[in-house]
Amino acid sequence: MGSITLSKVSKTFGEAKVIPSIDLEINDGEFVVFVGPSGCGKSTLLRLIAGLEDVTGGQIKIDGRDVTDAAPAERGLAMVFQSYALYPHMSVRKNIAFPLKMAKMEQSAIDKKVADAAHILNLTDYLERRPGQLSGGQRQRVAIGRAIVREPSAFLFDEPLSNLDAALRGTMRLEISDLHNQLKTTMVYVTHDQIEAMTMADKIVVLNRGNIEQVGSPLELYKSPRNLFVAGFIGSPKMNLLEGDYAKAKNGKTVGVRPEHIGLSKDSGLWTGRVSVAEHLGADTFLHLDVDGIGPITARAGGEFGASYGDTVYLTPDETKLHRFDDKGLAIRA
Repeated sequence: MGSITLSKVSKTFGEAKVIPSIDLEINDGEFVVFVGPSGCGKSTLLRLIAGLEDVTGGQIKIDGRDVTDAAPAERGLAMVFQSYALYPHMSVRKNIAFPLKMAKMEQSAIDKKVADAAHILNLTDYLERRPGQLSGGQRQRVAIGRAIVREPSAFLFDEPLSNLDAALRGTMRLEISDLHNQLKTTMVYVTHDQIEAMTMADKIVVLNRGNIEQVGSPLELYKSPRNLFVAGFIGSPKMNLLEGDYAKAKNGKTVGVRPEHIGLSKDSGLWTGRVSVAEHLGADTFLHLDVDGIGPITARAGGEFGASYGDTVYLTPDETKLHRFDDKGLAIRA
């Protein structure tokens, strides 16, 4: 079991309210991602769940048990940090086994748990190596293995991939997702990278200045953002947010249209734009355009759409996929 319930949880550092008040339900077996810009409180919230920070107010329950004042070791959780925090003088085997040694578990049981974790993480051939002989991705897998052997109620990940290069990040995203599918254990994952959030999560918690802006599945947040903040944060490239006469004509203070929901043509369209930057990525081309009467727009085209700086391109937004927001920045639902 690994359900986590936060009831009016708050955290204050001196006069600064980092977490004003949060209610959140994390169900057993879910992969939940806390996402938001730097300083939004996501790592602080994770540390409150872990017991590494004391709450200022509210209650935290794990599997229905009040752990608000419990020590980290009493919560049944395992945390994987941004830094691998491995012992450089120990082998991979000893690093993974370390928490079990400290718990004075019998050696035969330790050996089995280490072997099982190594098998799951493809580390069997590296058990006698030291961390300095491993790649960054392998070192992160060792840190995860050290958490796995504890058989926690939930895993807590604090930006575990931020020290890796782009290729390794992509690989490790897949490996952690596959690990979740194998273990069926609750995972709470912190990142500022909304691509990680969209590709890994069962449920995303979007945070901004310590407040929860929206909770939902990746597709729910993509299709139905609750407000301007979520609309501008979820999606890559981010949603175009338009004001002025076009927005008024669509009965909104602001109208949002995603780059992939704009048709492009060399011949005709609703808007006329000039290319300021063309990003050719192979399968996709992202065009950054200055559109007459609208302003800057980003549009997504297929990789074969030929355009370069200064070219005139015609744009037509898909009006069935527009997002409208009122003067308070809240979504207007049809």
